[in-house]
Amino acid sequence: MITGLHHVNILVPTGTLSAANVFYGSTLGLDPRTVPQLQAGTLAWFDIASSGQQLHVAFGRDADFTEEARASRRHPCFRLESPEKLNELQQRIWAHFERGGESAPSECDRPGRENSGAKGVEYPTRFFARDYAGNRLEFTV
Repeated sequence: MITGLHHVNILVPTGTLSAANVFYGSTLGLDPRTVPQLQAGTLAWFDIASSGQQLHVAFGRDADFTEEARASRRHPCFRLESPEKLNELQQRIWAHFERGGESAPSECDRPGRENSGAKGVEYPTRFFARDYAGNRLEFTV
């Protein structure tokens, strides 16, 4: 019987693990985790708080980063502990988006504006962003 998710794996362009470490470690605040020795330099792993769940980052192929692939609606959704923490994270991601740089998100819903997801009363408070590689990410409470 399935009891939860152990990890979600996302793809980034070859050679961009340093950008992944900045975005997922510093901007999102996930805790870096040691990867198996034989895979060092090809993967980045992050713990999601003390949940036992992880985010894994691996290199993809060029075909994974076409415009069509970058427009994909596939995404993990990260839960935050409160609306205040959700707002704080959105502000931090937005600041990184505005600051720019190699690890900057390629898109981010602007704080205080309507989110870019489907609308309706069924949806909780949330926002979306795309990391520097174009991976769509959702954040909610």
